[in-house]
Amino acid sequence: MDDIGDRAGVGRRSLLQVALAAPVIGASTTLVGPVASAEAASAESSSPGHFDPQSPRFAVAVLPDTQYLFDADSSDPAPLKETFHYLVTERGDANVAFMTHLGDVTEHGSEHEIQLAADSFQVIHGKVPYSVLAGNHDIRSSTDDQRGDTPYLRAFGPRRFAGMPTFGGASPNGYNSYHILRAGGRSWLVLALDWRASDRGLQWAQGVIDAHRSLPVILTTHDLVWADDAGQAHLSENGQRLWDRLIRRNDQIFLTLNGHYWPSGRTVLKNDAGHDVHAHITNYQDRYYGGAGMIRLYSFDLVRNVVDVETFSPWFLAQDPEKRSRLAAETIELTGPVDRFSVEINFADRFAGFAPVPPPAPRPASAVMPRGTVAYWRFDAAGLDTTGTPGGPVVDGTVVRDLSGNGNNLTAQRLPNSASEVLTWSPEHHPGQPAPASLRFDGGKSPDRGAILRAATGAPINCMNFMSGYTVETFIKLPDPMQGDHAWMGILSWEGRNGDAGKTTGWSTEEPTCSLNLSPERFLQYVVYPAAQDADPTSWSHALPTGRWMHLAVVNDGRRTTVYIDGSKIARNPSQLSTGIATLGKPFVIGATQFAQQYGQGFYGWIGDVRIMSRPLRPTEFLTPFE
Repeated sequence: MDDIGDRAGVGRRSLLQVALAAPVIGASTTLVGPVASAEAASAESSSPGHFDPQSPRFAVAVLPDTQYLFDADSSDPAPLKETFHYLVTERGDANVAFMTHLGDVTEHGSEHEIQLAADSFQVIHGKVPYSVLAGNHDIRSSTDDQRGDTPYLRAFGPRRFAGMPTFGGASPNGYNSYHILRAGGRSWLVLALDWRASDRGLQWAQGVIDAHRSLPVILTTHDLVWADDAGQAHLSENGQRLWDRLIRRNDQIFLTLNGHYWPSGRTVLKNDAGHDVHAHITNYQDRYYGGAGMIRLYSFDLVRNVVDVETFSPWFLAQDPEKRSRLAAETIELTGPVDRFSVEINFADRFAGFAPVPPPAPRPASAVMPRGTVAYWRFDAAGLDTTGTPGGPVVDGTVVRDLSGNGNNLTAQRLPNSASEVLTWSPEHHPGQPAPASLRFDGGKSPDRGAILRAATGAPINCMNFMSGYTVETFIKLPDPMQGDHAWMGILSWEGRNGDAGKTTGWSTEEPTCSLNLSPERFLQYVVYPAAQDADPTSWSHALPTGRWMHLAVVNDGRRTTVYIDGSKIARNPSQLSTGIATLGKPFVIGATQFAQQYGQGFYGWIGDVRIMSRPLRPTEFLTPFE
């Protein structure tokens, strides 16, 4: 099936503004055209106004059937030129990595139409990399990619893309091509297949994938899925062939894009590896002005693990609102469920089968104990008397060595009437943690249960006041789901009553002088009674997530305290003066917090490495550095 468009002056798109990023590269089997290097791909500037290949947020623009804009003497290239102008001017703000056309560039594939379209592409050429493939209206529809010379091939064949840093190569017939982008700090392969890929064409495509076995693949073609009126997409006859012969057996293909049919729609298919393949049909030729150069922006966010999709016409957007026609105003943006939506993809998990992220190598203790290290505890063989087996109990009396050499060893101890399973060893750990191990605490209320790691009487950590500042770091993971009552469970603390330190400002003189806890809503609470002030400045975080590792850091510069979660400063850090910690010579403890010098419950979850410094650290100096 088919599409259409026109042009006008473009303004910056404030209504639909996004912020994203991406880059380029190449290689080939039996190919036509040069192969670009990763270095060439990364050469694009990342200065303001330019595409940033390292940003975890980037966009891929998708342009479906434009044929009604190039229809003999009814042609109007203005909308398409405006779309291209928009992509060029907004490339930096939207961090547009690439643009892909889904075929049916023209209505009849005539020399006149093809040349007019090719001229329109000059607006984007050399400014934003792109791919184009042939639809059934660009060539004789009864032929496949072995059809030989055509006006389309002369205008949009390999020679057009030869100078693009993203261009990897083309099939010998010239109708199939691929590009390699560098975006989000990694490489991606865009495979553009002809309207009818022959057996030889599919063999070529398989060769490209085989030559780039670690790259996620976005497959673009003209005819793959069609959608019903509810927006549910289904494989077409040709799509079934592509699915069976190529897509389902190549786990790298995670997203397919095609035009040809309307209405737009989408579906999720399961490949032979049991993984999702998102198949989307995009076409607006049935809309006002043949779609008016309507584009989709697929905005990848590798931090949020989501692709946000929006659909709009830059040509209508650029028009003076006072002069914009009623139909143009109605069509400026499409917001239905098949045109504006989000797709959740855990990229690391989805790509693990062909591009696993290698875990960081464990770091020796000596590498993470800079000047000012007071104590450092970890739960691998370096720090623990015996690690045992995953899920095996850590018995009472087990010593956790203070690897700083300062004599702050901890000893495992269960709370009264607690079973062996309340403290076990685990190989689980935060990916940025120096040691590949943790302890699993299974504390709780009713009945009170838990375990602690307690410093010996006389350990230096018990009476240090940290008057010049300090940093306390650890890694934790909360179970998913959180089962039972764990309100006000402690992560670490110093024993003793703040009332015994002469403090009068707290809600109770029975709470300890320093503790890191979780509220019933899973808000992190850091409460400290400073050595130099009669005060109890308390920091509060947002609700902590369950089921994933987090890095926690408490940093005091000798005047005020700031708490960080995953390197990000939380909102509720008090401005009260806070100098030192009013320790009482009583033990430092990991795994619980006292009240009235009694432990009512222990921590519930995993705790990894713990480090205490006698000076404030910047996030770049944390156990897992944050920029």
